[in-house]
Amino acid sequence: MIVTTTDYVPKHELSEILGIVTGNTVRAKHIGKDILAGLKNIVGGELQEYTDMLSDARKEALNRMINEAKKLGADAIINVRFTTSQTMAGAAELLAYGTAVKLKK
Repeated sequence: MIVTTTDYVPKHELSEILGIVTGNTVRAKHIGKDILAGLKNIVGGELQEYTDMLSDARKEALNRMINEAKKLGADAIINVRFTTSQTMAGAAELLAYGTAVKLKK
């Protein structure tokens, strides 16, 4: 599956737009990690626990979006974007979305 943030796939022509595909995940902070991050926040520096959590969430959302595109028979997903939102105190959603397309053979 070709996944790109551009509105085209280099050296390919689109034959069909299949529609918008999405993948999301909601992640909550672990109280132990939250305490460690709070302490780190006092002295400064990267909050590695949150970096790791968001990286895992991004991968999961991307995989779910790709699986949705495969179900449609897509060859590629163009215009891919990521967004986050807080769903409740201590939990955030990461959403990946794009346009599933078929490429001319």
